Amino acid sequence: MNYRHSMTCYTEGIKVLAPVKWRGLDGLMSVFWDAEGQPGAKGYYLSPDPRIVIFFNDVSPHIRMTNRDGGMVGHSRPMTRAVYVPAGVPLWTNFTSPHRFSHLDLHLHKDKLLRFLSPSVGSSAALTALRRPVEIQDVGAIETLAALLVDEVSNPSKHAIYAESLVGSIVSGLLDIPDPGSEQANGRLTQAQMNKLISRINARSDGRLTVAEMASTVGLSESWFANVFKQTTGKTPLQWQLCKRIDLAQKLLVESELTIADIAAQLGFSDQAHLTKAFRQIAGETPAAWRRMQHLL
Repeated sequence: MNYRHSMTCYTEGIKVLAPVKWRGLDGLMSVFWDAEGQPGAKGYYLSPDPRIVIFFNDVSPHIRMTNRDGGMVGHSRPMTRAVYVPAGVPLWTNFTSPHRFSHLDLHLHKDKLLRFLSPSVGSSAALTALRRPVEIQDVGAIETLAALLVDEVSNPSKHAIYAESLVGSIVSGLLDIPDPGSEQANGRLTQAQMNKLISRINARSDGRLTVAEMASTVGLSESWFANVFKQTTGKTPLQWQLCKRIDLAQKLLVESELTIADIAAQLGFSDQAHLTKAFRQIAGETPAAWRRMQHLL
């Protein structure tokens, strides 16, 4: 049975340049767009089913996206070449400069996707993959598969099973499907992801990253990242980051002659009192008392 999607979509400043090409298949719909957006053009998209967007040119310098209402200031990120948006996850986009683009939209019934993935990876891993957003810039073979699908959508010449198999290959190549025995399959960050996060935090002199930057480091959306991060560490991302900043403060207290006020400024605390309050919460002592104890050891 052909599938008809029901996505809520509002756009402003985006102009379609050619007739939209689409094809409905069993549990999915493929739609190809050729369009352009003006500076300030924007869009809002929300679907009860998952969808995949694949761009055929680099839009990252021109389009920003966020999953947070009003999040274009402080919580947006560049649009990548391929995006998987889970069911029920809103997406806002904004053009920062004029740009012509073409992309393939795949609207996928969630039950169809679950039936496709479950026999191979198990229902638990399949559900985990369907709930996990994906944003990649290096599309590789996925772009080739998408181009073949666009050709078939534009000029159908084969049985529907051909187009459906192309969609299946795109899904398999794009979705972050965990090994059933891995930590991430159980809603946890892998050790490799934690190592990447720690490495990026350590590379910052003030030890500060936004939650959006932390999520981007491990390739997850903010909402999913916050969920699995707490499952992994027992802390929210900002609680964990504060502990890391206090670790840096302790290192500076021992290894440098900086004043506590200077350390507070270097680590991005508003003032010495702010650092002292946070330090006492984490370490149980004021920075001055902790430094004196270390010098006595």
